Amino acid sequence: MSILDKAIRYSTVYRVSSHIIFWLVVFIVPQIPEGMSLKDALIDNAFCLTFYMMACYFVAYFIIPKLLKDDNYLVTMIYFIIGSYVISAFSRIMVVHVLEPIIREPPFEQESIWEILTDLRILIVVYFLQNFSLAWIFGFLKLVKDRYLIKQRTLVLEKEKAEAELHALKAQLNPHFLFNTLNNIYSLSLVNSPVTSTSIAGLSEILDHVLYRCKGNLVPISTEITLLENYIDLEKLRYDERLKVNFSHSIDQDLDIAPLILLSVVENAFKHGAGEDIGRPFIDINLKLSNGNFSFMVSNSFVAKDEEIPSDGIGLENVRKQLALIYPQNHEFKTYISENTFVTLLSIADLKTNKVQMSDESKMSFS
Repeated sequence: MSILDKAIRYSTVYRVSSHIIFWLVVFIVPQIPEGMSLKDALIDNAFCLTFYMMACYFVAYFIIPKLLKDDNYLVTMIYFIIGSYVISAFSRIMVVHVLEPIIREPPFEQESIWEILTDLRILIVVYFLQNFSLAWIFGFLKLVKDRYLIKQRTLVLEKEKAEAELHALKAQLNPHFLFNTLNNIYSLSLVNSPVTSTSIAGLSEILDHVLYRCKGNLVPISTEITLLENYIDLEKLRYDERLKVNFSHSIDQDLDIAPLILLSVVENAFKHGAGEDIGRPFIDINLKLSNGNFSFMVSNSFVAKDEEIPSDGIGLENVRKQLALIYPQNHEFKTYISENTFVTLLSIADLKTNKVQMSDESKMSFS
C-alpha cells in the first residue's frame, strides 16, 4: 500500500483526528510578526484559523458538491458570492471589534459595523483573498480524496461482480460434469459391467476434489493433474482397447491455477471425440509448465458430420468465461480442426506473476 493509500485510508477511518492534525499544522506554520508577543501571536493565529475553517468547509462541503451535482451554476455562484461576503465581513467585524481590543494598546480608532459591511475593497482585497486562498486548496484535496475513494469503491464492486460470476460459472460446471459422469456409470450398470463399483469409487474421489478442494479461485496444478488422471481412469472404464489415451505432463514448479478448467477441456474431448468416433478414437493430452508459462493442448479424433463444425458446449463456454475473468490479459484459448483432429489449446503467460497480482489487488480492494 502506497503512502497516498495509507493517508487517504487514515483520513477516511479517523476523519476527526485527521482534520485536527491538518488544522494544527495550519495553526503552527505562521510566523510571529515582528513586535508581537507570543501570546498575542497565538491569539491572532487562533482567530485567523477560525476564519480559514469557515471558508474551507463552506467551499469543500457546500460549493464544490453543488457544482458537481447541480446543473444551475448561476445559483451556485450566487451562493458562493453571498457566502464569501458573509464570511469576509464576519472576519473583519471579529478582527476590529474583538481581536484588536485584545492585542492592541488603546487608544485606537475602530470602524463601525456599517463601514465594515460597505467597504467592499478591504473585504475583497484583504479578507476574501486571505481566507479563501486556503479554502480552494482544501477543497481540491477533498475532491481528490473523494474521487480516489469512488474509484477504489468501483474496483471493489467490479471485483465482487467478477467473483460472483465466477462462482456462478463453477456452480453451473459442477452439475454438468456430474450429469455426464453419472450417465457413464448408468451405461455400465445397464450391462452389469464388473467395473461399475470401481467407477462409483472413482467418481467419489473426483467429487471430493470438486466439492471440497476447489473452493478457492486457485488450486495447485499438481492437484489438477491428479484430478485429470482419476477422470481419465474413470472414463477409460467405458471403452475397450480401441480408445487410446495419452496424458503427458511436465511442471518445473507447483504453481496455482484456476480449478476445473482443465477438466472441462478433457471432458469435452471424451464426449465429442471418443464418444462419437466408432472407429479407433484417440485423445492426446499434453500439459507443460516452464518458467511460469503454462500450456495445455488436448487433441482428439473428430468425425465430421456433413462438414459440420462443432460449436462450444456448456463446458468450453464456461472455460472461456472463467479465463476471461481470472486471466483477462495474459491467456490464449482457441479450438480448431486439423486433419480430422479437434484441437483445444490453452496457454497462460506469467502464471506466477498473475497469482501475485491477484493477491495484491485483493489486499488493496478490501483494506
